[in-house]
Amino acid sequence: MNQEAIRDARSLGAPKMLLLGLQHMFAMFGATVLVPVLTGLSVSTTLMFAGLGTLLFHLITKRKVPAFLGSSFAFLGGYAAIAPMLADEAGNLTLPNLEMLPYASFGVACAGLLYLVLALLFKVFGPQKVMRYFPPIVTGPIIIAIGLTLSQSAIANCSANWLVAVVAIAVVICFNIWGKGMAKIIPILLGVVISYVISMIVDAPTRDNLVKTVSEAAWIGFPVVWERTAFSIFGEGFNGGLLLTSIITIMPIALATMVEHIGDVCAISSTVGENYVADPGLHRTLTGDGLATALAALFGAPANTTYGENTGVLALTKVYDPRVIRLAAAFAVVLSFCPKFAALIVAMPTATIGGVSLVLYGMISAVGVRNVVENQVDFTKSRNVIIAALILVLAIGIKYNGTGTIDIPVGSITISLSGLAVAALVGIILNAVLPGKDYEFRKDSEGSTAVNFKV
Repeated sequence: MNQEAIRDARSLGAPKMLLLGLQHMFAMFGATVLVPVLTGLSVSTTLMFAGLGTLLFHLITKRKVPAFLGSSFAFLGGYAAIAPMLADEAGNLTLPNLEMLPYASFGVACAGLLYLVLALLFKVFGPQKVMRYFPPIVTGPIIIAIGLTLSQSAIANCSANWLVAVVAIAVVICFNIWGKGMAKIIPILLGVVISYVISMIVDAPTRDNLVKTVSEAAWIGFPVVWERTAFSIFGEGFNGGLLLTSIITIMPIALATMVEHIGDVCAISSTVGENYVADPGLHRTLTGDGLATALAALFGAPANTTYGENTGVLALTKVYDPRVIRLAAAFAVVLSFCPKFAALIVAMPTATIGGVSLVLYGMISAVGVRNVVENQVDFTKSRNVIIAALILVLAIGIKYNGTGTIDIPVGSITISLSGLAVAALVGIILNAVLPGKDYEFRKDSEGSTAVNFKV
């Protein structure tokens, strides 16, 4: 264990603890607020439940694991399938699909509850047996497909102003590769801020929209709006078929995010020098992540996930006290009550969104490739080639074929399955039935999971 590590931040004094908490908040901030911008969800609600979800996670994990839970990018494909962004007057896909978003949120909430099933299995059977059903040959291609199926929207948003988009891309790349200290940890936030400023200079309509939107927003307001919650669908106009479609489409994505969670917990354990896989145990961390995701989605916020950015901050500062993370969560909750701050995010230029998301979507696919490579998946075996091939072709082919779904009539309703849902189900089933399974999960090796959606 590192003797320089600080495990009780109270020894530093209150001012330094507050600064460390702010640093953790800014580390997660760029990626966390980008998800609602890309999906049409509320920024204020997102911040509130990132903070509350983190506090709930810490409560369930006995306040031992220094992890922050922010918005998950893995579910972007699910939101895009159920509640795609609508076109504004200029033809840009920037308007939230308020009618369909509550249905997508309910599907994400159900995906969060799936974590509890895996947590129970880990508790009863142990990780070695359970992880055989989610090997890299399944999760890797699914993650690759998530990024590729989202690429079209990134290009469409970049097209609004390629100069601004290229600035965003260049800033993210430069700071991620050559940045030092804090700048290296927040390349997304820096890309957003710098390209935002450039857009204000070169794009007068965007600048005018920003001034109007921010000036009309109140300083203080409640972050949850009933019409945007998943509860709002149960009333007049309820569509049972759409609800079932949302659940079936989005729930399989949790198969990849649960493996991502396990990889993040292993990474935090390695950084801090504590075996969190054993104590408090994966069953507790999965339960905390799943309940935080379900709670957030029910109230109209994105799914939560353990954040690699904050693990980077732990490694940088060597301050491993979970109290600092809880301070960051408290700061996020406080900011959620400022609509003017949320309006500043909502008015973000379309090209800025496009440039940053272009990098993020590409990195999601790259992470899938890394998952396959680091786990040394053997593509000389026909079973592995077949599984990967069908996952990729089904996910991408169905996405760009007509409606982007496969419609299955069941009695009086029609279930629409997205390409990602079909691909995930086919991959899991094929891996289970085809001979030659040789994957063995090793809880002491981060490379045995190697799934992380963060920059």
